[in-house]
Amino acid sequence: MQKREAAAVINISSIKAACKDCTLQELCLPFGLNEIDITALGKAIKRRRTLKKGEMLYRFGDPLRALYAIRSGALKTTGLIEDGRAQVTGFYLAGELIGIDAINSDRHPCSAEALESSEVCEIPYPALEDLATKIPGLQHQLLRIMSREIVRDEEMLMMLGRMSAEERLASCLVSFSRRLARLGGAPDEFKLSMSRQDLGDYLGLALETVSRLLSRFQDDGLINVHGRQIVLHDLNRLRAMAAGALRENSARA
Repeated sequence: MQKREAAAVINISSIKAACKDCTLQELCLPFGLNEIDITALGKAIKRRRTLKKGEMLYRFGDPLRALYAIRSGALKTTGLIEDGRAQVTGFYLAGELIGIDAINSDRHPCSAEALESSEVCEIPYPALEDLATKIPGLQHQLLRIMSREIVRDEEMLMMLGRMSAEERLASCLVSFSRRLARLGGAPDEFKLSMSRQDLGDYLGLALETVSRLLSRFQDDGLINVHGRQIVLHDLNRLRAMAAGALRENSARA
């Protein structure tokens, strides 16, 4: 028994999880915290976890044990609709936090799967909740992230309810661009880690429609597609399309 405990201690102590040494500390929970608070948060992190492509981080109905800060890679979340079919509900990038939607019911309302080889920091929720009561800046950052999730959900509802197929895809590309810019990445060139099927499922479009629209956007000089690598050539026009401005101008003409 003592040998097992010693091995566990050695294993945990060998993991360098302090947020102050993390290159992503300005992107996820530590944003805006002082060095002492960042150190306290780093001590609360249980471990770093590596996921292979297709590996599940958690499944629908699992109890909430931790939130996860994505250090590298990308993940998708998938929920179940009433008839039992799966529905892609979101994509999460390096520097973002995943699992917040489980706080309401203490159970994950969706499953999270790695879209590529990824690494996450596991932050036990009880420890995080306790720490948030002691560090006002951490509590504020949690509220900011929750608010961002709500805004993203609202945008998704608007996209599915009011937008045309072209506007949905344009809105999605603009959203990725905006999020990557906020996370310090290039806003006009990025990799779509998800499959076209996943992208279509998320946007409420058929696979053939997504492929046709990507080809049309490329022919129109809006983007350039190399496999899953996307270059945005006319971000302003994509923004206008996502806002419905092009459709309104066409209707007036």
